[in-house]
Amino acid sequence: MQPTTAGTYRVLDSTRGPDELLLLDVESQDPTYVTTVGYEGDLGEAVAELEPGNRIDATLSWDDGAPRFADLAIDTRTTIEFADGATDIFEVARETWNEARREGAAMNSRVTQDTDGEENGVVYTFAEQAGQRDLYGEFRDGVTPLEPLIDRLGEGSEPPYAAFVIRPAEHPFVLVALALDRDALFAETIRDTYFS
Repeated sequence: MQPTTAGTYRVLDSTRGPDELLLLDVESQDPTYVTTVGYEGDLGEAVAELEPGNRIDATLSWDDGAPRFADLAIDTRTTIEFADGATDIFEVARETWNEARREGAAMNSRVTQDTDGEENGVVYTFAEQAGQRDLYGEFRDGVTPLEPLIDRLGEGSEPPYAAFVIRPAEHPFVLVALALDRDALFAETIRDTYFS
């Protein structure tokens, strides 16, 4: 009988190859790379539906040290997207970064609002640390988890959210924009601007 483990995970694309996903345990942030090929039936359909950013409850079976999905259920359909070398960074992000620089801070955040004054998300800017750390890469590979930022967003609203991690081409910071509604105008505008 194959050993199994069960947990709740945040799904990310794997940077190692197209036929696997990176699962981050939401409690420990421990990474597990799981293949996405070779499944059939309902499980095959469930694996095919997974999107980066989804939070899932999954059971993994371990065959010769290689984990495979034995069972999974999508908990929330939050999405996470990454864009490197983005241009025309929006004004709120630039202002948030400029405030951090004036205060000598490595990170800053600002709640964003729609045209009616309703909160629709949060913008974070993190100083890039040239020569020491690749913060964008750390977010991309799960070394620096997005989970605490997503958890904080959930203190007043319900998922699914949209998370966007953007490295500007012309500014020395990494931008994390979180939208309260993954299908609303704020998220759609970011997608249309940086991901289309």
